Amino acid sequence: MTRIVEIRQNALKRNDMIARELRERFQRAGVFVVNLVSSPGAGKTMLLERTLAALGPRRVAALVGDLATENDALRLARSGAPVRQIVTGTVCHLEADMIRSALEGWRLEDLDYLFIENVGNLVCPASYDLGESLRVVLMSVTEGEDKPLKYPSIFFGADLAAITKSDLAAAAEFDAENAERNIKTINPSIPIVHTSAKRDLDEWIAALKAARAEQRIYAS
Repeated sequence: MTRIVEIRQNALKRNDMIARELRERFQRAGVFVVNLVSSPGAGKTMLLERTLAALGPRRVAALVGDLATENDALRLARSGAPVRQIVTGTVCHLEADMIRSALEGWRLEDLDYLFIENVGNLVCPASYDLGESLRVVLMSVTEGEDKPLKYPSIFFGADLAAITKSDLAAAAEFDAENAERNIKTINPSIPIVHTSAKRDLDEWIAALKAARAEQRIYAS
């Protein structure tokens, strides 16, 4: 057991070192990097597809992590934005080294936003820094209001929480106040937005632009 813990600590140490290098690289290039984490079925891919289209394909790009298949990357590529798939095999999360390898040949200076769609999982991604500017945890109205209480680490470490599929809230009998209270119990300072990829992206897009503007002010 001691040996397993030591291996895990060494892996996380190496990941954090690469993540620091990536963060410095992103900051020099002026690209705002958003790491999207959620459980499977929360609507990451549809939200990202609409987001890429809304922000304009020429200044945005995406990396997509999945255990298998390139289906999500093919779907996102319809936006016209550069997209690359990272197939992780048996690994249930993305790691900084995977991001570094996937970026080979891309000119980050040409981008305003780089989105990373993490593997659908609310446990493992909480431990792995990818050098991102903003970590967003998504939960859909169909998942239940107690999701933050079941997976506190990912909500505690996130910079923004997005409640997705808000157009289904009434049908799902979703209690938004209870959900927000549970999120704030874990992370009292986290901003929360409600969004529907099918109907209304305004609050979501505004939150992304505000976070990017804040980083640019801080960097200057």
